[in-house]
Formats: sequence, structure tokens, C-alpha cells
Amino acid sequence: MLGEFDLDPHLPRLTSALCQSYDADPRTRHIGRGYLPATADSVELIHLLLEVAYPGYFGRQNLSHANLQFHIGELLPRLAQKLYLQIFRALCYRNETEGRYDPLGDSEQARPLDTRAREVTIQFLERTPDVRAMLGLDVQAAYDGDPAATNCDEIIMSYPGLLAVTVYRFAHELWNLDIPLLPRMMTEWAHHVTGIDIHPGARIGKSFFIDHGSGVVIGETTEIGDNVKVYQGVTLGALSFLKDERGRMVKGYKRHPTVRDNVTIYANAIILGGDTVLGEGSTIGGSTFLTSSVPPGCTVSSSPPELKVRKGRAPRTSADGAEFQI
Repeated sequence: MLGEFDLDPHLPRLTSALCQSYDADPRTRHIGRGYLPATADSVELIHLLLEVAYPGYFGRQNLSHANLQFHIGELLPRLAQKLYLQIFRALCYRNETEGRYDPLGDSEQARPLDTRAREVTIQFLERTPDVRAMLGLDVQAAYDGDPAATNCDEIIMSYPGLLAVTVYRFAHELWNLDIPLLPRMMTEWAHHVTGIDIHPGARIGKSFFIDHGSGVVIGETTEIGDNVKVYQGVTLGALSFLKDERGRMVKGYKRHPTVRDNVTIYANAIILGGDTVLGEGSTIGGSTFLTSSVPPGCTVSSSPPELKVRKGRAPRTSADGAEFQI
């Protein structure tokens, strides 16, 4: 029938071919293993955190002081349950991948991880007022740093830089609590949505503002102080990668720059290296490439491009007296 496709004659062959490909490359399938944080649940978790961070802007609107206590009292249990489950699955995932036990076997082996997941959930939720205080400073930094911003509402509702920083700050708390995988899933969702890539392991101080934002990259071991402003296309990355005797990349050492307080980094600047320090109050010009430190209070800029002007031909006059170029 037109408009319908019958796969049945081909289905056994195609199914067998795909299953063989799964067996051939275990790196790209999660089969016969028990635990993994869920992508959809991690996104839902982010939306719940946005509602906690900015009540009245995300999720339920028309909140008042009369119903706020009830609303938060209803929201927190949903957030806690979602968070606990994702943390528990992430902890079990790590144990499983490290070969500590078979999660499909005796469930008693997972009991200590269940206890740890519950502890981490409470510790994380207890940090939310402090995270909100940091986010309030980020919102103010965006308002103070962008002459186009009309009010804080506009920043919270529409600025991709604030969204990326918000997700980062919550993911960073989970990173500090030694939760695997889930923090990266959260910041990579923000990367997908905003074009801003902030590793959850980076350390970022108060009043941080990313203007415009697209293409910003902030690596895992980056350290950023207070009152720092970054424009689109900025990269705070690694200069080189240490390798072991087998040629594999060494992990866990300082690879990314340190940015002190009150630094401004303009568009498309590239700053690389774990030993690179941008001194307090320095300004890094657009499209600058840096692999060495900058003293405090200095301005760094690249040489302007050479402007070459090609001479045009002399204008001629038409019959009606008008000039035209040939």
C-alpha cells in the first residue's frame, strides 16, 4: 500500500547485523550493565533546579509571599527524589565500571551507595541558598556589565550566559561532592542549548558575567576570580597534554589558566596553559593568543591587521553630467 513500508522481510537480517555490531564494539553500547544516569531525568533535574533558583520565572508563575512556602514545600520533595535517584545511579555506575561488584547480583552490595546518595542529596540541597546568593551576584554583574540590559528580569529570562553559569554552579556542587558523570551531563546540556562550554570542575568566583556567550570554552582546571567578564568566543584551554609511557593522556593535573579578580577578556581571545595567570585587573584584547602570564593591571592586545586599500579608477561623467565608476 502506498505510504506504508514493510520491513518484515528484512527485519531478521538487519536485527542480526546490528546485534553483531554491538558485540563487536563494547565502547558504544551499555548492555548487561545495571546503572546509568538518565539523560531525560538529568534535563528534568535542571529544570527543577532553575525553578528553585529563580522562583516565579521558571515553572509555576504568579507566586506570592502567601503561597511561596507551600510551593517550595511541594517542589523540594520532587527535586530531592529526582536528585537522589540520579546520584544513586551515578554512584552505582562508577562502582560497576571499576569492577567493584555486579549490580545485577546481590542488591545488598548497593546499600552503602544508597546511603551515600541520600547523604549527598541533603548536602546538595543545603547548599542551594548559597548557590542562589552567588547567582544573584551573577545576575547583577550581567546588568552592570551590559548597557543593553533593561532589568534583571530580562537577564534571567533570556541571557544564555546566565543559563550556562546557573547550570554550572549547580553541577559544580555535585562535582565537589564527587558524583561521577551527572555533572558533565548537566553542563553539556547547557553547552548544547547555549553554545557555552563550562566544565563542572572549573572554579569560578563571584559576579561572573559571560556577554553574548557563543563559543566560550572554560576547561576543567580553570580558576577564575571575582568580578570577571568574558565575551563570546573566549577559550580558557590547555596548551599541551602530558602523556604516560604508553602514550595515554595523564589526567588530574593543572592544565588550564588562572584568571585573577577584575579581569576582562574580550571576544575570541585564546588563553592556554596551566601556568598562565592573568593578573588582577588586567584586560585581554579581542583575538589575542596567550600562552604566558600577564602582570596585574596590564592591557594585552594583538597587532591590528594591515589595511590595504586598492585604488579605484577615476570617475567618469555621463552625458547628463552624473559621475559613475568603471
